[in-house]
Amino acid sequence: MEKADLVVKGAKELLTLGKTDRNVRPTGPRRGREMSELGIVEDGALAVRDGKIVFVGKTQELKMGGKEEINASGRVVLPGFIDSHTHLIFAGSREKEFERRLLGESYQEIAEGGGGILSTVKATRDASRESLFELGRNRLDEMLQWGTTTVEVKSGYGLRTEDEIKILEVIQELNRKHSIDLVPTFLGGHEVPIEYRGNKEGYIRKIEEEMLPQISKMNLASFCDVFCEEGVFDYEESRRILKKGKEYGLKPKIHADELSSSGGADLAGELGAISADHLTYPSEKGLEGMRRNGTIAVLLPGTSLFLRSETHAPARRMIEMGIPVALATDFNPGSSPILFMPIIFGLASLLMRMTPAEVITAGTINGAYAVGKGERVGSLEVGKDADFLILNIDHYRQLPYWFGQNLVEKVVKKGKVVWNRSRV
Repeated sequence: MEKADLVVKGAKELLTLGKTDRNVRPTGPRRGREMSELGIVEDGALAVRDGKIVFVGKTQELKMGGKEEINASGRVVLPGFIDSHTHLIFAGSREKEFERRLLGESYQEIAEGGGGILSTVKATRDASRESLFELGRNRLDEMLQWGTTTVEVKSGYGLRTEDEIKILEVIQELNRKHSIDLVPTFLGGHEVPIEYRGNKEGYIRKIEEEMLPQISKMNLASFCDVFCEEGVFDYEESRRILKKGKEYGLKPKIHADELSSSGGADLAGELGAISADHLTYPSEKGLEGMRRNGTIAVLLPGTSLFLRSETHAPARRMIEMGIPVALATDFNPGSSPILFMPIIFGLASLLMRMTPAEVITAGTINGAYAVGKGERVGSLEVGKDADFLILNIDHYRQLPYWFGQNLVEKVVKKGKVVWNRSRV
């Protein structure tokens, strides 16, 4: 009998995130009704060899044994979670600002007084590479236990060439040494640093003429992002930064319409950005441009909750329009200190009325496409990386329902069990 390295049998529900008809394989991120199609195989099995999936189907159809076998009876098996928007690498904490917001100050008022992003920039500039690496590793360890297997990580708390490079090199080292795969994004356009206050044009030129050339030459990032927002970088400034990033081979992402209708969604559609993120206040024109150009909407309900916003991203409208929707934590010290994707799933259901099937799609295959990894991860299909989870539940709808509990029993990355609750 042909042998696999790992075999999983008897899953109550195996969520492939592909079509159950094996002759029809969907391509690209899922849209509209496709977001509710989880490709469920009951009494499911999968087999892995050399880190890749070699069989997906019913247990009774499996014709190979495994060097290692896992009985998933009564459990849900699904792809590992893809966290497609984080600010993982930073030093310091901003709990005092949290209290100030509770007492009535706005995010913008705190930022204008030298707090906000600039507070974290100072702490991160002062931190050593070694301390940033340890902070990042500890956070990744926590994320892994809650099912995250791929995570996008932005720079943006350096805002000086040497410090942006320092952050991106820490991301690169963590990617080599941790089980979770990291996807690096350059976010020099996160804020105007204190030394350039009153000279935003000078800072933009520094991004264009110094940061982007060096980061591209060192091959430190896959994407270029910018915070398109009133008081930070406006439409034309954001457009300029992202277009220059494209010249250096960095695909555009954009922080869009988070605090106001800033034109971010419009810009994402114009440039064909891989994703537009936040989208609390998008224009209808911007959403139409995103739909037409295939831009993924990465929604961050933890952020709007933490900022006590009365408005949340219009997820239902986006899904009805056929815009592919992903979900992410936006983990950062100022507006979303949340590391765990299952919490985001619950918030997306409660705050934005996304169904359990939609949040799972958004946190797996659509998240994978939002970081350029959709052909490798995000669904359980033959030939893809064997990144998957075994959850201690018997129906997928329980995942966002029990969102305050860690339901992960095992995490498998590239065919290896990298976390096992029974061994903790």
